Amino acid sequence: MEVPERFPQGCGSEKQKGTPFMNLLGIDVAPVGMGSWPLGGRFFAGDQPLGFPDIDEDSAVHIVHAALDAGIRVFDTASVYGAGHAERLLGTALKGHGEALVVSKLGMGFDEASRQVLGDQIDAADVEPAIDASLRRLRREYIDIMLLHLNGLPVGTATPIFEAMERARQAGKIRAYGWSTDFPNSAAALASLPGFMAIEHAMNLFVDVPSIQSVVKDHNLVSLIRSPLAMGVLTGKYDESKTVSSDDVRSVNHERRDYFHDGKAAPHHLANLRAVQDLLRTGGRSLAQGALGWLMAKSDRNLPIPGASTVQQVVENAGAIAHGPLPDEVMQQIETLIRREPEGAPRPR
Repeated sequence: MEVPERFPQGCGSEKQKGTPFMNLLGIDVAPVGMGSWPLGGRFFAGDQPLGFPDIDEDSAVHIVHAALDAGIRVFDTASVYGAGHAERLLGTALKGHGEALVVSKLGMGFDEASRQVLGDQIDAADVEPAIDASLRRLRREYIDIMLLHLNGLPVGTATPIFEAMERARQAGKIRAYGWSTDFPNSAAALASLPGFMAIEHAMNLFVDVPSIQSVVKDHNLVSLIRSPLAMGVLTGKYDESKTVSSDDVRSVNHERRDYFHDGKAAPHHLANLRAVQDLLRTGGRSLAQGALGWLMAKSDRNLPIPGASTVQQVVENAGAIAHGPLPDEVMQQIETLIRREPEGAPRPR
């Protein structure tokens, strides 16, 4: 398979700045995708929830079809989401929709029957079987972009995995690959591989990451933005009084993913949201659309992939496409009001 054109000439140019489309693997796509972590439902590491409450299959298919109808073309998943269930649902929902691009991830072993995560898979020999299993679940002949899902894996350990992905690309099983990582030096070390196309990393109004965005620009890559709505906090749906259910991953305190604490939206994030909420609503946007517009304005290489568990959510997220990036003056005003920790600093509770 030929080397993909990572970020075609003209996309990201001054001429197209503000235009709400990018060319990805030869297909024009809107700069908002859809994440399927919520669709996968429950899965666990022992008793600890790693997913979200289950969604029935018909509802999940309707959500994906609503995304397609709203103009979304990029669907992000992972083999481990729902212990294979998210890939199976996407495979059902996207059957016959060749215009859709699928991003998946490998690197975690799991048992589908018990929905238990079994541990990291770091042997390069596991790469091809993992890709084959994803292809079967997704009912596809190839996966558009395959990512390594192990965020903090050392470069020396990751290199043979990417070499195996390059062999899979040459065999036509994947079109391109990348790394789901928040470590810019790690991504930069592998970014020159011929099929390396994307970095998936956390970023949102609360968490700006200029160092990894620089790696994306310097190596002519694409940013697939996870947690673009801070796991729902930026939608305004959660306040100090609302607690997520115990089978929701947000009920578990996490050192780096601090949007929720003890199942409730973190107070310091809620304070930041209140400070800028009127600016996010510029031009009739919802809070979610404003937060996605902030990411579009930061870089036209950004493709946020918010998750959705209802048709209403995915339609609202897709509405950010028509609104486009937040205006420059609004972006400047936001920076005078928001209070962030420096990049890489421990986040306060």
